[in-house]
Amino acid sequence: MKNTVVVGAQFGDEGKAKITDLLASNADFIIRYQGGCNAGHTVVVDNVKYKFHLVPSGILYENKTCFIGAGIVIYPENFKNEIEELMAQGVKKEQFEKNLKISPLANITMPWHIDLDGAGEDNLGKNKIGTTKKGIGPTYTDKYARIGIRIEDLFNDEALNNKLDIILPLKNKTLDKVYGLKTYTKDEVLEKLREYKELFAPYVCFDWQDVLRDAKENKTILFEGAQGVMLDIDYGTYPFVTSSNPIAGGAAVGGGMGPRTIEEAIGVFKAYVTRVGEGPFITELTDDIGDKIQTIGAEFGVTTGRKRRCGWFDGVIAKYSVLVGGITAIALTKLDVFDTFDEIKLCIAYRNKKTGDITESYPTNVVEHYDFEPVYKTFKGWNVDITKIKNYDELPLNAKVYLEYLESYLNVPIKIISTGPDREQTIFKEKV
Repeated sequence: MKNTVVVGAQFGDEGKAKITDLLASNADFIIRYQGGCNAGHTVVVDNVKYKFHLVPSGILYENKTCFIGAGIVIYPENFKNEIEELMAQGVKKEQFEKNLKISPLANITMPWHIDLDGAGEDNLGKNKIGTTKKGIGPTYTDKYARIGIRIEDLFNDEALNNKLDIILPLKNKTLDKVYGLKTYTKDEVLEKLREYKELFAPYVCFDWQDVLRDAKENKTILFEGAQGVMLDIDYGTYPFVTSSNPIAGGAAVGGGMGPRTIEEAIGVFKAYVTRVGEGPFITELTDDIGDKIQTIGAEFGVTTGRKRRCGWFDGVIAKYSVLVGGITAIALTKLDVFDTFDEIKLCIAYRNKKTGDITESYPTNVVEHYDFEPVYKTFKGWNVDITKIKNYDELPLNAKVYLEYLESYLNVPIKIISTGPDREQTIFKEKV
């Protein structure tokens, strides 16, 4: 296997965890490179569901090194709960202590980040972004304002005290004067940070430079992202986006390896599109068909439990994702959701409802999205259960017609097709 990055190619929730899990079997070193616990990944092994938020899903394998990179923001309480839940499902403590490593450069989500995230979102009212209120945005804000607390700060008392003398007055003023929220004393924050130090101590990788250098020279590397291209802070449906770069380029930065390390970028698409939270969604279905997709696909957010909005596959954003996401191959998930559909639609362009003009290029100004409606190409369904098919040639003809059109339309090969949640429900159309 080539050194590969797995990129969500829509609005997140495309089934990246399953693809990452499958590819991890042939990798030695798995890096989570961006985002925080606002993302959720589900891996199904032998009908058991494992839910991930911060820990790379490669931890399910006993001999894989899993690295949480500098591009991650870590909410300690969530990290602790995630490890405990995975251990309760049979992942051994020794496996975490041996295989899980955290970059000391990763930033910590502090309690005030959670407070400010919730208050800021509530303050937006009808203009809310749809954040998960996990403190991700405020953590990244402090990171780029150069007042963030890194994992490595926990192990240097002098540096930590100096940072708090700068940070706490600023945060307390905002909490109190702007939002009327509880403030924090230095003593209680230091007590909390001592707990964090104890929590992270078994995993912090202070020799990360040697570890990454060895990985680049001797190991097969898999980069695992969160969210999706259309939620990228620079290229997504701004401002309805996340606070980091899920695109393949983000792996080079957040993973600490540089761009030349990446040899393949697999874009994960659902056979349809889903979105959680606010923001434009041109192919959204608010009718019985949308409800049918939502029900069959069990479309609920892993992190929030929120019902996902559903719509037909949007080829306009897919072409855009291929371009800015650096996608070189496709993994298509949830094709089986269409097993009982008489017809399937694929958006190939947008029509301006005011002027009638048609565009095949993605309009980056989201204000304009509300002026567009989708232009569809319709395909016949196959009305066959494909969940047990293991070979591409055995797929129904109409399914192959749909897939081959999609492959030609995007000019990118479809290498993996998922026909169900379990590892075994996968067709490898081409070698990866």
